[in-house]
Amino acid sequence: MAGSFSQSTVQSTVQQGNQSYSFALTSMTFLFFIMGFITCLNDILIPHLKNVFSLNYTQAMLIQFCFFGAYFVVSYPAGALVKKVGYKWALVTSLVVSAIGCLLFIPAASYRVYGLFLGALFILASGVTTLQVAVNPYVTMLGNPNTASVRLTLNQAFNSLGTTIAPWFGALLILGAATASTQGLSDAQVHLQEANAVKFPYLLLAIAFALLAAIVAALRLPDLREKQKEEALEEAAVTGSAWQFRHLVLGAVGIFVYVGAEVSIGSFLVNFISDSHIANLPESQAAHYVSYYWGGAMVGRFIGSAVMRYISAGKVLAFNALAAIVLLIVTLLGEGHLAMWAVLAVGLFNSIMFPTIFSLAVHGLGKHTAQGSGILCMAIVGGALVPVAMGKAADIFGIHMAFALPIICYLYIAFYGRKGHVPQH
Repeated sequence: MAGSFSQSTVQSTVQQGNQSYSFALTSMTFLFFIMGFITCLNDILIPHLKNVFSLNYTQAMLIQFCFFGAYFVVSYPAGALVKKVGYKWALVTSLVVSAIGCLLFIPAASYRVYGLFLGALFILASGVTTLQVAVNPYVTMLGNPNTASVRLTLNQAFNSLGTTIAPWFGALLILGAATASTQGLSDAQVHLQEANAVKFPYLLLAIAFALLAAIVAALRLPDLREKQKEEALEEAAVTGSAWQFRHLVLGAVGIFVYVGAEVSIGSFLVNFISDSHIANLPESQAAHYVSYYWGGAMVGRFIGSAVMRYISAGKVLAFNALAAIVLLIVTLLGEGHLAMWAVLAVGLFNSIMFPTIFSLAVHGLGKHTAQGSGILCMAIVGGALVPVAMGKAADIFGIHMAFALPIICYLYIAFYGRKGHVPQH
């Protein structure tokens, strides 16, 4: 919904109350930040719960399965909720659900039941998914429609900032607390201390979500339901299907394997870096290096946006995919700090992949663009399935060789950037 409001609509919304949109935009910016933050915190939660419950890699990857599975299960109901109650109250609902999910980590830690952690994570992810569905259109309406894309780009940068900071937060408050002095404690007491390490950070996050819900509920923001009704009538008049476009279908596969590869690599970084053949660091220290992976993606977005002014998006996508493949081969064949920095550098080349695949896939869809966008969003479920497959590979072949699986994903992305994105007439 790219800011197509009339001047009269904008004027009428500006007159609603005396509150400045700058405060509302600040709130929305923090929503993007916390979405990135909570998603990346899973990379710290995985090695932590793996130790607490003595899980194998496949079992540990159920964390990502539950989190990203919510995108597949909840996206459609979230869209229906937005249509029924409007964007503002859908945002409030999503924040409340997220707060409840965070609070459920406390009884899960007290009872030390892995299934309760997964249930709490799915509820949290359901709130985050609804937040994703509602927040983007809200940002487009908070200000001049002509600068809506600028506001969205800025907010996406704060999303990346969240993914960069989260590993430091998790290393300090989760892994650091879990590895605090255990002298004189029994094994049962040690495991209880490790499980309890998640209580404080997720309580803080629950408070943050609750405060944001109260702030958004108090803000006097425009109601877009009339606009939604107009769009629904337009969609009802559309004939045919987005599925008829080959480059869209191939793009959906591209989104699936990209999100799967990106999430898989991030999920294994702490365990990989702490391996005796790589950096041999305690997990609490290894977690700090995860920030370089996600921080590289943030930096790469700025570089990529400049490069694509002169080189076609498809070529840049193919180049980045091939660079990621080379780095993963170095990771597979190397050891020590060479392998560590090679896999961390993959984040730099991941940077432009999602938005580039998305834009190439919806190019030329015309009246089918909305349906095509929905199909691509559903493909994010790759973040649920590919990590489980990589976990199984790690259990069978070892964590080092498991990094061969993302290579297959990037090979497909290279194909899509080179040929697959070209529309067939």
